[in-house]
Amino acid sequence: MPRLEEVANVVLRVPSIVLLDLLYRWDVQAFAELLRPKQEEASWRRRALWHGYYLGHVLCVVVLLLPVRSLVRLYLYGLTLLLLFVGHQTARDYMRHEMEGEFQGAVYQDPVVLSRFVTALTGQIFVSTLCALLMKTKQVWLFCAPLLPLLARLCGLPLQALPVVNTFAASVTVVEVLYVATSHLLVPFHLAAAACREVAQGLEMYRLVALAMSLWSQLAVPVLFLVFWLVLFTLQIYSFLASSNSLLAQQGLLFIFLSSMAECCGTPYSLLGLTFTVSYLALAVLNLCKFYLLGYDAFQNGNVMHRGVTEGVTLLLLALQTGLLDLQILQRTFLLSIILFIVVTSTLQSMIEIADPIVLALGASQNRSPWKHFRSLSLCLFLLVFPCFMAYKIARFFHMDFWLLILVSSCMLTSLQVMGTLFVYALFMIELLQDAPLEKTDEIIYYVNAVSRVLEFLVAVCVVAYGTWESVFGEWSWMGASVIIIHSYFNVWLRAQSGWKSFLLRREAAKKINSLPRATRGQLRDHNDVCAICFQEMNVAVITDCGHFFHTGCLRKWLYVQDTCPMCHQPVKPSATEGPQPDGGERAEPEPVPEEQPPENADAEAAGRARIPGPSRTAEEQENPALAEPSRAGLLPEAVPSVGGKPMDPAGSRTPQPVSQGCTQ
Repeated sequence: MPRLEEVANVVLRVPSIVLLDLLYRWDVQAFAELLRPKQEEASWRRRALWHGYYLGHVLCVVVLLLPVRSLVRLYLYGLTLLLLFVGHQTARDYMRHEMEGEFQGAVYQDPVVLSRFVTALTGQIFVSTLCALLMKTKQVWLFCAPLLPLLARLCGLPLQALPVVNTFAASVTVVEVLYVATSHLLVPFHLAAAACREVAQGLEMYRLVALAMSLWSQLAVPVLFLVFWLVLFTLQIYSFLASSNSLLAQQGLLFIFLSSMAECCGTPYSLLGLTFTVSYLALAVLNLCKFYLLGYDAFQNGNVMHRGVTEGVTLLLLALQTGLLDLQILQRTFLLSIILFIVVTSTLQSMIEIADPIVLALGASQNRSPWKHFRSLSLCLFLLVFPCFMAYKIARFFHMDFWLLILVSSCMLTSLQVMGTLFVYALFMIELLQDAPLEKTDEIIYYVNAVSRVLEFLVAVCVVAYGTWESVFGEWSWMGASVIIIHSYFNVWLRAQSGWKSFLLRREAAKKINSLPRATRGQLRDHNDVCAICFQEMNVAVITDCGHFFHTGCLRKWLYVQDTCPMCHQPVKPSATEGPQPDGGERAEPEPVPEEQPPENADAEAAGRARIPGPSRTAEEQENPALAEPSRAGLLPEAVPSVGGKPMDPAGSRTPQPVSQGCTQ
């Protein structure tokens, strides 16, 4: 039952939006110009026409905002009124046929007259019963007024009396309708008063926002506009195909499809419907992409990063900025094709964001399932070829200018990102097939990703520069300026800030690693432990100022995201003694870390440290045991991205072994 109520909540509100769309398309001024035969009568007619126009908008909005139960009741009343009208029309047609037949005898004396009477009587009984069911009442006689002409004919009244009886029956129905309308006259005012009380209680900003969100959810605005636009588009396609059979062969299916879409976005209501439709289509494509890569596991984590909202908002902003609603149908068709091209490009970018970590995790893991690798590689090949095909098509249909060059460049960047992903995937696969890891893998991955990010940044700068030029020396608008500001902040400033921060972190990490002393073989033998980051044996290691041993590569990748020691969280600072030492090129060995007096069960604790390394306790920590329990989650900060369970640095490289394994042991 709740499911049926949700369907009714959407379906019953669609006619209100359809009427609002028709009222917006109606040229009232042109229609008012036709009312000029007599100047003294035309003035009040035009005023009445404009008042009716505005009243129609108000009534549509009121019906649109009604609660679902009130809306169902309103439709039941309307349907009952329509059935009564059908009943009276049936009685009128029966009366007309009887008067044309001029048979004055009883109805059962003529088979034709009897058949006509039985048919009309059956229809009237059905209508009266259905009205009683809709109104949920057992008093069927309230809806039997259309039966009066048939009863008069059955009683043998002359044919000349039937019009009088029919008029009396219609008057009875009108009186009943007026009585019901008068008894419910205060219902809209009660609903308006309740709505005003809710608004008055929510005068504070956060309450108004909550009220707006509640209204958005109750009205199911996205689904409502989606259904409205799909109905509009279906009717438009049907009218195109029904108008001419040769139209499809002359103009092609793609042009008819785009023309129908352009016809269905000529008003603000239809444009909102197209926006939500594109958003839902993008969501379906992204969900299909995740399902193709991961199967049913893709819907278990509840990821809400890609919901298709970006594509819908992009279409709406571009349509408002370019004045899509004010163009003629042919111009609107071509402009809409360019906007849809940009939306498809954005969808492909979202698909790359979904596929990139999955493909890299598959390459970095030990999974050797050919089917999983085939699905990932086939999707990457599609994302590599399809943007190039789109760029080729749009370059053929439109004249190449700077704006179009930016669009084509975005497609090329999409393909370039896929090439970078495939290159990193190939490096991971080669490294898995070898016994020893490749040297400087993380550096190679960082530079590959850096090239892609720099090119994306340059394209974003070109878009902002071109938009600023058009706003200053071309047609300036508040919408265009707002889009440029938003684009400058998110796609230029934040990208530049993120890239520069990543570069500084890598440079600072390299500086710190080069300044730390290297552990000698004797120190490693005395330490007799594994690297606390990758949990592998250490043949070569560096020693921090706090006396902890780590692999050089592991500590470097750790310092890319945090500047503290993974064990004790003390800041890792560059050593004061940098460069080669006078005794043969090796750095000075650090002073041995003072070790505490081993307890009686020293062997058991040593075995425990061999399994789970941790920081040694200081004297203050021994007095206060709470200080000696640092969160083991601190060994793996949340800022460290991972691919398939393997920690990644900002450039996308991975460590030899997953840090998360050490945290779970």
